[in-house]
Amino acid sequence: MTRLLEVEHLGVRYGAVVAVNDVSLTVDEGEIVGLIGPNGAGKSSIIDALTGAMKNRDGRVTFEGRSLDGLAPHAVARRGLVRTFQSVELFDDLTVRENLQVAAEQPTAWSLFRDLVVPSRPQNVESVAWASALCELDGVADRYPRELSHGQRKLTGVARTLAKRPRLVLMDEPAAGLDTDESVAFGRRLRSLPENGVSVLLVDHDMELVLGTCDRIIVLDFGSIIASGTPAEIRSNEVVIRAYLGESHDA
Repeated sequence: MTRLLEVEHLGVRYGAVVAVNDVSLTVDEGEIVGLIGPNGAGKSSIIDALTGAMKNRDGRVTFEGRSLDGLAPHAVARRGLVRTFQSVELFDDLTVRENLQVAAEQPTAWSLFRDLVVPSRPQNVESVAWASALCELDGVADRYPRELSHGQRKLTGVARTLAKRPRLVLMDEPAAGLDTDESVAFGRRLRSLPENGVSVLLVDHDMELVLGTCDRIIVLDFGSIIASGTPAEIRSNEVVIRAYLGESHDA
């Protein structure tokens, strides 16, 4: 497998508080890797650090063999590493298709000048159609966010990220608020991403989604990795059961 992401000795501090402590992990091409842990374990801090939003961090982050250290979030995204957010902030006055179109565009100084000269230039229709089809949003493409169910809004947020044609997506609680049927359907769509050239680092509290979807799972507690392995290994890991899944979890 081709190594996409390599994180070595990552550390994040908020003043005297250690949020992430000496975390090393990898994601290979074609993988879906889960990152789980209790609230406050450091999961979102890791995503912030990997995508350039957290400047004050220790360690080394490499993507496709190139260092991401010191890059701004937009530069990291242009390398092909993007993220979703826990809250879905859509443009309410734009349709689903138009929301995806905005994300598909990657403006530069030249493109902004070109838009002034040729305002009706062709749009990135192919990427929008691809992301919409992957998330099964074609049937609501002309609707506005206020007309969507919560699950459809969450999927629109994911599709908006995919419209950038990334190599790796870091998903921060994408299934939050979904009911059981929506979560199962989302897991099915998630499994199709590696087949379409997109690998995933998934952070979510929906354990059935994580255990049923991921190839490998990394478990955090108090900012440190306490376990990693296949879903079957994580289900039966006593340290994980005590720290996160609960003493009564049926392995």
